[in-house]
Amino acid sequence: MSMSKALNELKTFVDAHEQAHRDANEEGINVAMDHTINSQLEEFPVDASAETKQAMDQILSDRGSETLQTHEATLASSAMLVEVNISNWVGRKKDKRASQDVTAQNNAKDGVASVNKALLADNDDLKAIQQHVTATRAMHANMTMPWSNSGLRLLPTAQFFKYQEAMSGMKAEFEKLVQSFLDKYEDAVVDVQLKLGDLFARDDYPTLQSLTRKFNMGINYMPLPDAGDFRVDIGNEALREVKEQYDTFYTQQYEKAMNDVWTRLHKHLTNMSERLDYTDAETKKIFRDTLVTNVQDMVELLRVCNVTNSPQMSAMADRLEEAMSGVTPDALREDDYFRAETKAAVDQAIAALPTLNF
Repeated sequence: MSMSKALNELKTFVDAHEQAHRDANEEGINVAMDHTINSQLEEFPVDASAETKQAMDQILSDRGSETLQTHEATLASSAMLVEVNISNWVGRKKDKRASQDVTAQNNAKDGVASVNKALLADNDDLKAIQQHVTATRAMHANMTMPWSNSGLRLLPTAQFFKYQEAMSGMKAEFEKLVQSFLDKYEDAVVDVQLKLGDLFARDDYPTLQSLTRKFNMGINYMPLPDAGDFRVDIGNEALREVKEQYDTFYTQQYEKAMNDVWTRLHKHLTNMSERLDYTDAETKKIFRDTLVTNVQDMVELLRVCNVTNSPQMSAMADRLEEAMSGVTPDALREDDYFRAETKAAVDQAIAALPTLNF
């Protein structure tokens, strides 16, 4: 077979398999195709001319580019971006006069002391809103993965309906708590005067109408863009550079998202291993039921967050599902042998985690 004919057949072969590669979604299929293509490359004549080798390098370069685009398309179709914006009135304000008084009484320099007033003191309704906001942000973080510093987080499509249901419930509860607080707000302002004494100033308190606008919770979903979404008119060279920069960002953010999942898992597993590390009643360690449920929840999280079908993440989910089968907090507390067996399985899982400089 002539060199040019062999090269043309190789290019046709690679193009055909790359098209199938793009159409496939299962990583096992993709790996099999990679193996087939690599085998074909190994059979290519080793005495090829410099020109032919250059052409081969171009084919492989193009193939690498296509592989990257396939990775992006897979991720973009398996996840979306979500942001949660919450605004709420914290009910605190700096009292300039009181701050100056404290400074003067202590012979200190102006500006070194600051007195902040809790405008409604220990109001239970306002406290309930603030606690709920904290819980909402924690739920949002636990069900998603980091993506950008602007607050956008990666939400696997497999997690979407569960996330939407949970966050819709949190939003409804937020609105209920806010309305309960607003209904009692004006009475609370009157009642707090005795608690604040001379620190009370009526001008510190917004009107009910103004206060209402200070509370809001919004959940926004948006598609995950890829480099192909750049269609600005800035010239081919500049556009290529922008796409390359985004490819780098895309890869870095994806790795950051996956590392976040592994880090969470490492935290829960090491905590379980440490709490189960005792052999008798004298050295018994106390632990809550969440020691078990946190690890069990991570099995589901590993599956839904595995947006690119990573074999390592799938294997870890399978390993933990088997290790935690039948494990209950009470059984771990009461059965020394079962506790030791579970700890050993957990330690093996920790050893199998990817190295992330934990």
